[in-house]
Amino acid sequence: MQRWQIGHVSITRVVDVMQNIDLAFLIPEATPENLAPFASWLKPHFLNSDTTVPLSIHTFVIQSDDTTIVVDTCIGNDKPRAMPDWNQRQSSFLSDLTTVGAAREAVDVVLCTHLHVDHVGWNTMLVEGAWVPTFPNAKYLIGREEWHFWEHEEDPFGAEAKSDSIVPIIESDLVELIETDHVITEQVRVVPTPGHTPGHISVLIESNGERAIITGDLFHHPVQFAKPGWQDIADVQSDVAERTRRDFIQAYGDETLILGTHFAPPTAGKIVATGGEYWFKAQDSDP
Repeated sequence: MQRWQIGHVSITRVVDVMQNIDLAFLIPEATPENLAPFASWLKPHFLNSDTTVPLSIHTFVIQSDDTTIVVDTCIGNDKPRAMPDWNQRQSSFLSDLTTVGAAREAVDVVLCTHLHVDHVGWNTMLVEGAWVPTFPNAKYLIGREEWHFWEHEEDPFGAEAKSDSIVPIIESDLVELIETDHVITEQVRVVPTPGHTPGHISVLIESNGERAIITGDLFHHPVQFAKPGWQDIADVQSDVAERTRRDFIQAYGDETLILGTHFAPPTAGKIVATGGEYWFKAQDSDP
């Protein structure tokens, strides 16, 4: 597990799934040939020697003041999914959360950056044949605009998630539909980063003069800092997503620590500009 300290706020990565994929499946222009010019900084963390890339599906646990926040809830257990690595999982995710001080009963806030299948799975767990909220004492924060879109749409990459991971939360008394500038604590707030989905949000952490941001799926892979125009097949609004990526690079291409929601370890880093081009400099987690 990796951990970062941003002022008085701690952020810990807890993994649900790690897998190697052909990135061109997700980002068609990210072929081995097109990735090769960026190998000097993508390797060894973000590009394998066989030209596959490591993809991580993880949550970030944020400790801010006395508030424990879980950002995105990954795949989940016992859930029927089309992808073999995601199907009917039996993982140690909940015990791993407990190990980092986020036992499910102790979580105060669950935030979904958006409602794709790999970000909502642990919203619920199977108990006596029913899907019930995994975090019984938490407030589940879901973007109002995000839910209003998916309420009438199906996720082409995981339609099952709506019935087993989203609707049970919407129908509970735990959900709060939020705007895209919602403040969670004095140090943690959300910011709008639309395009991947219409209501997609990222999570900004600011404390004691330091700043970090959790990307969600605005960037699926670090190569998109160099190539923000490379389209992601899961982007609902490709043109909006590209524009948001370019705006993000300008806004946070400084001393902001970038925490990629699908970035393999070391997961974090900073956007660097060289000769008018951008790249991602990986940074180890805090000891």
